Amino acid sequence: MRMMTTLVLSATLASAAMAGSASTKPGLQNETDINSGLLAVAAADKIRRACDSIYGRFFRARGYVNDLKDLALERGYTEAEIDAYVNNDAEQDKMRAKRNAYFKSKGASNLDPESLCVLGREEIRKNSQIGSLLRAK
Repeated sequence: MRMMTTLVLSATLASAAMAGSASTKPGLQNETDINSGLLAVAAADKIRRACDSIYGRFFRARGYVNDLKDLALERGYTEAEIDAYVNNDAEQDKMRAKRNAYFKSKGASNLDPESLCVLGREEIRKNSQIGSLLRAK
């Protein structure tokens, strides 16, 4: 369980590092595809922590987070920038807010485990990016 949380933290930090990059780069917070991926990881992590009937696919999540980091590196962000972004408390708060807004848009709540279970099963059924990081027990 801690592994998925660590992956989410690393992913969030990677996103934050992009935010602090040089002026020729848009900043990690503006890298929409990377941040969408980080949001999927954050949502999957919260769902698997809240729902006893859903597991996280840790190796798949780790691979996905590594792919996001590689993409940031390809775009010219440094390891230090990525680390700074993912370790930034304000960026982590923003990611949690985006995650919770996503849950709300799908009729779920981060405070209601059953609603997260319903959402998680739907994401798995649709084989969405979030669903691909989860597995029903």
